[in-house]
Amino acid sequence: MDLFTCGSGKLIPILPLIKQLFGVGAEREDLEEPVLNWSHKLRGFREGFVPDYDPTRNPLDSDTGRFITGRLQDDIKLPVLSASTDFQTVDVYELMDPTTRNVNNFYKSLEDDGSYESLHPEHFGPNRVLLLDGVIQSTLFGDAPYHESIVHPAMITHPNPKRVAIIGGGEGATLREILKHSTVEQAVMIEIDEGVVSLSKDYLPEWQDCSSIAHHKGRDAWCFNDTRADARFEDAMAYFTDNFSPKKDDTDDDDDESPYEVIVMDCLDPNDNVEFAEFLYTSDTYIQSLYHALTDDGILVVQVGASPKVDQAADETGGFVNRSEMMKKLNEYGFKSIHIYDESHSGFFASWSTLLAFKDAETRERWYRSSAEIELDLSRRILPTKEGKSSLRYFDGATMKGYQVPGKQFEAVYCRQEEQPQECNDKLLNGSSAYSPVLERHVIH
Repeated sequence: MDLFTCGSGKLIPILPLIKQLFGVGAEREDLEEPVLNWSHKLRGFREGFVPDYDPTRNPLDSDTGRFITGRLQDDIKLPVLSASTDFQTVDVYELMDPTTRNVNNFYKSLEDDGSYESLHPEHFGPNRVLLLDGVIQSTLFGDAPYHESIVHPAMITHPNPKRVAIIGGGEGATLREILKHSTVEQAVMIEIDEGVVSLSKDYLPEWQDCSSIAHHKGRDAWCFNDTRADARFEDAMAYFTDNFSPKKDDTDDDDDESPYEVIVMDCLDPNDNVEFAEFLYTSDTYIQSLYHALTDDGILVVQVGASPKVDQAADETGGFVNRSEMMKKLNEYGFKSIHIYDESHSGFFASWSTLLAFKDAETRERWYRSSAEIELDLSRRILPTKEGKSSLRYFDGATMKGYQVPGKQFEAVYCRQEEQPQECNDKLLNGSSAYSPVLERHVIH
């Protein structure tokens, strides 16, 4: 069946009606119920033809259309939520890709027949994907690899993180991971959109599930009820520039915020075609404020989008100009060392990069500890489950070892800058920048 609209009417919301009218069940009870398999395509001319048309404001012209609604091969594709907050659209889909999971095993897991599938249903269910303004933010299958990879490397590198800030992270999973550290006394999440938190609680409960550590004093099954959690629904850029900018009025001492040991920036990607993304990654005032918001041994963590390919142009001339600008400014404003690593299991159809900026060199030295040292530190630091097991699902000492040295692609792209760094030709030279994957790969480590 091919349905189309000639106006602004939306087809996806009427999928249940389409199934009801055209998915006629068989008269014979021994035959299976019909299955709805669908895809959605945008037709016609839009950008450049329709006045004021902005593809970034149409979710179906972004990740939603490319990776979800436009695909026909998924065995399960269910729109779970389509809503709008005061700031953005929020969509949640359930998907089952036949190349990774078997739909028959999933149906068997729903039966109470004592089979392996029914006893372990968590291994056979569909994926769940969160999209904001049509851009994939998080997936159920990639939840632990992504959120544990942006939180725990920095947290376990810092000797004693007590006060931690999160910029963004509205679905709650970044907060969930930070709260697993016993050293944390306050976790401040600055998120402008309270609506995302509320919708995630209802439709993505796993992201805000702290039940694995809820038996500890002051903890709760819902992460936001943890006594250490402090959710502030306001503009994060304004919060940091108002409280930590070097231009801040010193007469406001009574309202001074204490600095943080770790700051995690888990928000827009640097290459998002949104004006606010450019400010987040290139604003001088904001980046200086982040520097001043950290303690002397503090660590800044920033998710910086898809990892480069080995044959990709330099960030400064390619699609990641904002990422390149941020690294230059971090170096300019005083960070002593900058490191990038990537994680390939985050569920974003690409490896994903995380940037760490160290305010002092001594803390950076802890980054290169052995996997045994890291495991010992994790066993002392991470709050255990009621059964005495680690509450981490993905991250451990061996995983950390894989993050310690940047991949070859980072070196290749770094050396394609218009003004090529000297160490690209002579690896015995010291670089002048806080960020040098060449020295990290060949000299420092």
